[in-house]
Amino acid sequence: SMLTVDGTEHRRLRSLVAQALTVKRVERLRSGIEALTNASLDRLAALPEGETVDLKAEFAYPLPMNVISDLMGVDAADHPRLKELFEKFFSTQTPPEEVPQMMADLGALFTKIVDDKRANPGDDLTSALIAASEEGDHLTDEEIVNTLQLIIAAGHETTISLVVNVVEALQTHPEQRKRVLSGEVPWENVIEETLRWNTPTSHVLIRFATEDIEVGDKVLPKGEALIVSFGALGRDEKQYGPTAGEFDITRSPNRHIAFGHGPHVCPGAALSRLEAGVALPALYERFPDLDLAVPASELRNKPIVTQNDLYELPVDLG
Repeated sequence: SMLTVDGTEHRRLRSLVAQALTVKRVERLRSGIEALTNASLDRLAALPEGETVDLKAEFAYPLPMNVISDLMGVDAADHPRLKELFEKFFSTQTPPEEVPQMMADLGALFTKIVDDKRANPGDDLTSALIAASEEGDHLTDEEIVNTLQLIIAAGHETTISLVVNVVEALQTHPEQRKRVLSGEVPWENVIEETLRWNTPTSHVLIRFATEDIEVGDKVLPKGEALIVSFGALGRDEKQYGPTAGEFDITRSPNRHIAFGHGPHVCPGAALSRLEAGVALPALYERFPDLDLAVPASELRNKPIVTQNDLYELPVDLG
């Protein structure tokens, strides 16, 4: 997939996806994102008063999964199975002997989706990838399936974590939350600072040095494999100063690489920012007294190498 190749091969696999996810095209999705957000908030409001809610499962998950699935042409009926398989895919607790079957099941599900779209094309990105392969762009079925899997995985997991991480950050920094809810500080600042301070993607696997690289007093030899830690990069004191480890929504400038950099910068960055930018203000407007239902110290992080992800986010809606 586009994640693991460079140069001409990378451009060939990335071009259609990038064209579908430009800032201008993504902005056209705003009304649909607003409708999905309001529907989720209505469901939350209908819950029994005083009931503790897992905000991750009930609010942060449905929005990005529905948005990216609609964009890629994935039927909502496949969502439960996708959720089950991706949870195994991203978890380090999946028993090694179950991994081959899990990967086979994911491949079979996405192959079925591609086959269905080939038989019944629609106005979606999967159909566009299939059409491009038939018109001379020479995408193989394996490349289409892997691209679909990559976009669905990255298009929902990272945004779930972003929404959850923003809520956790605001609830544990009440003075900053007050400034946001009063309108003193824009939501854009909150989202960008969270992307830097508590990035959804903790590590990217795996990159290889294409030449000898000096890092401090060490040399990373050409060909050596490495893991890139976005979590560490976001708190680099050489870049952000002595307050790099602090959450500060007034930080300026606030350049970060939570979505990557260069040719491999995430093509879905604009979509993720839009979803968070719609969902979070709407959540706090509907439930301004929202609060964590447990102490922040009791929130449990999943042991996942690539994702900075909580098991759940229990809240009281107020």
